[in-house]
Amino acid sequence: MRILKLLSLVLTLALPLPALADVNVFSCEPHWTALVNEIGGSHVNVTTATGAYNDPHFIQAKPSLISAIRKADLVVCNGADLEVGWLPVLMNQGARDGVQPGQPGFLDASQYVTLLQVPSRVDRAQGDIHPYGNPHFQTDPRMMSAVAPELAKRLAQLDPSNAADYQKHYADFKTRWDAALAKWQQQAAPLKGMKLIAYHDGWVYMQDWLGVDVVGFLEPKPGIPPSPGHLADLLSAIKSQGVKGIIYTPYEDEQAPGWLADHGGIPKAVVADTVGADNDKDLSQFYQQIVDQLLKLNGGGK
Repeated sequence: MRILKLLSLVLTLALPLPALADVNVFSCEPHWTALVNEIGGSHVNVTTATGAYNDPHFIQAKPSLISAIRKADLVVCNGADLEVGWLPVLMNQGARDGVQPGQPGFLDASQYVTLLQVPSRVDRAQGDIHPYGNPHFQTDPRMMSAVAPELAKRLAQLDPSNAADYQKHYADFKTRWDAALAKWQQQAAPLKGMKLIAYHDGWVYMQDWLGVDVVGFLEPKPGIPPSPGHLADLLSAIKSQGVKGIIYTPYEDEQAPGWLADHGGIPKAVVADTVGADNDKDLSQFYQQIVDQLLKLNGGGK
């Protein structure tokens, strides 16, 4: 019996161990998780702080997230103060020196894109505005083209033994992404000039990408819930400006968009602002669903 147990132990120890990731990544939003997986492949293990059904402005510093950020070799976030309400709390709970702002292990993606709507002054009476500019730039896929090479560089810096793989993955991603950008631009041609109403002012980059025109927001000011008077003004805008539809994210209250759509006689649609809703599992599917949803609101497409 002892011989059998010993033999069993020897055979168990001889089995190959599962491969461990070379870089532990803490991703603030799902679109960065998707991009990290594109560039990092099997060399990365990613924990995501938020989801498509979470407002990225407001996240609880759960023990699981604290544990993940303590292990992180790389932190990737939108930046531009999008996560200012919760990321510093997590970082102060034991994040390593190498992932602090300014270090190679902290990738603030906003530093590699051109931010829009940078305010000339910051006044709390204007609502919850962001002093560095609008941080919701992930709604434009061209921003992924801007951040991807820096991500590949950081991964190679943190894990030089796999640097060749990261560069190879990035080159493959760029080829596929350039082709996808051209495809979406062609598909979205009918959307130019299309007028929409959105819930929150988080679509300015999508507007720049697709040429749509968001003429009003359900929030009278960023972070301020819609009032009856403001809804009445939007109703007038629908009739006078030829608004084609209303968009809102999965984490925004559907009551006000529903009321406005019913009374304005126009359709509404839930359009996710990150990966993980509507069965989209990667970046390509995420941006495709934006184009498809808007084409549908415009009276065509799927």
